[in-house]
This record gives sequence, structure tokens and C-alpha cells, in this order.
Amino acid sequence: MRFDLKVPFAEKDAAKKLGARWDAANKLWYVMDKEDMAPFAKWSPSPRDAASATAPQSRAPAKSQMETSGKLHVGSQYVERPRVCECLPWEDCATCRALN
Repeated sequence: MRFDLKVPFAEKDAAKKLGARWDAANKLWYVMDKEDMAPFAKWSPSPRDAASATAPQSRAPAKSQMETSGKLHVGSQYVERPRVCECLPWEDCATCRALN
């Protein structure tokens, strides 16, 4: 029987040593057919977590979350900056560094 776990990223190695496996499709850790579940008790999801896992979730962040991040500019706040060189946007070339 499969038992889903709620493992924080910092504890993933400990869970893996105990035999937990990563489900990439659902992005969670789980164990299969373990007789002794005591070592995994601290990662047992609460009933509220289980209910929210079955409910459909939207991928779009909340409006308040977008406004407070300070990095996402859409709509009337968007300002397109002219290209100064032919480098890719994520590369850091000497020309781009000189402008910053």
C-alpha cells in the first residue's frame, strides 16, 4: 500500500535513507509496502493537507502575491527596454554590465 509523505527539502536525504521514494509527477515523497511506518511518522501529512491534495489547485499565483514580489511587471506597468547588444537576456556580457 502506498503512503504519501510531506517531507521538507532539507530532510529529503533522511527520508531517502529510510526507503522513501520521490514521485516526480505528483512532486511528493512516498513509501510502499512498509510494515513499520514509525520512522516516517514525522512526515505524515495532516488531515487538512490530505484534503487540499485532492482539491483542484490553480497554478496562477494570487494577485496579492504578484504585487508584493516586485519582479513581475504586466499590463500598464510593463516597460520594454531597448536591446543594446545581441547577447541572450540571461547572459552577462561586458556591454550589458557597463549599462548597469
